[in-house]
Amino acid sequence: MALSFSTPAKSAGRGTEPAPRDSPLRRKRNRERLRTLGFLSPWLVGFSVFFGYPLIATVYFSFMHYNQIKAPTFVGLRNWRYVLEQMPLFGPALWNTLWLVVVMVALRVVFGLGVGLLITKIKTGVGLFRTAFYVPYLAPPVAATVAFVFLLNPSTGPVNEMLSWIGLHGPSWFNDPDWSKPSLVLLSLWGIGDLMVIFMASLLDVPKEQYEAAELDGAGAWTKFRYVTWPAITPIVLFAVVTGVVQTMQYYTQALVAGKLASGVSIGPGTVIQPGYPDHSTLTVPQLVYSMGFQNFNTGAACVLSLVLFAIAMAVTLLLMRKSVGLIPAED
Repeated sequence: MALSFSTPAKSAGRGTEPAPRDSPLRRKRNRERLRTLGFLSPWLVGFSVFFGYPLIATVYFSFMHYNQIKAPTFVGLRNWRYVLEQMPLFGPALWNTLWLVVVMVALRVVFGLGVGLLITKIKTGVGLFRTAFYVPYLAPPVAATVAFVFLLNPSTGPVNEMLSWIGLHGPSWFNDPDWSKPSLVLLSLWGIGDLMVIFMASLLDVPKEQYEAAELDGAGAWTKFRYVTWPAITPIVLFAVVTGVVQTMQYYTQALVAGKLASGVSIGPGTVIQPGYPDHSTLTVPQLVYSMGFQNFNTGAACVLSLVLFAIAMAVTLLLMRKSVGLIPAED
């Protein structure tokens, strides 16, 4: 009599058994997660301490009455209504900030790209020209502003004196509300070295074979720039524009120092000078934030101003990052 051996059939619908908790595969995956978390921990700690917590605290204090001495008390939307409806200097400060963002960032990008193109075309003395354009960027902001206020002094400045030699009457520069912001733009163009270096690196990275092919097709200088250079450097242009917008949204030191020096008021211990001279033409939102938070001790209104500035900066950045703007070429 033959004996037959059969294995028990697997139940229908059952799949592969899950790996035990102490299996080598699971332990390997846990080690990889811990390793990844370890590499990310410096960024996570920095993001939480220097961005996440300050942002949450700013939102919290924007709904509070807090003078940095007594405990904060909840006031609802009172701070928001005061800033958006009743604060008299909010409109001029916001207008000045947006004006600087549009004009200063655009001119800095154009001027930096032009200087970068010029230096890449120079055959001799490249190092000298690079140094001459980059050194002003290394000057401290306060020292550079003091020098420009002296150069553009309407009475004793050498710039107006040289203009008088050719029969031109120089403007009042930092003492004229119509010329104060253009004077700040001139100061920013003087320190264009950072953008010059970035654009030089991107221009030198464009393949020379593409220029040679364009020349064989009879392309001129403008055609080569439009169809060869520009598509290759558009990511760098986008980087320069976005970082320029973020930096200009925080524009504080140069405008404050220029206004104080041009006003002629002596600065000493205990002296409180209202920013924005002349006629609030150099007042920016960051200056207003400092004035409300640390001079008037109105922390709630200062937090509202900070959040408005943050929202505008984020909106402009997201708008620039969209491909429909034309700075980033569409993928095929």
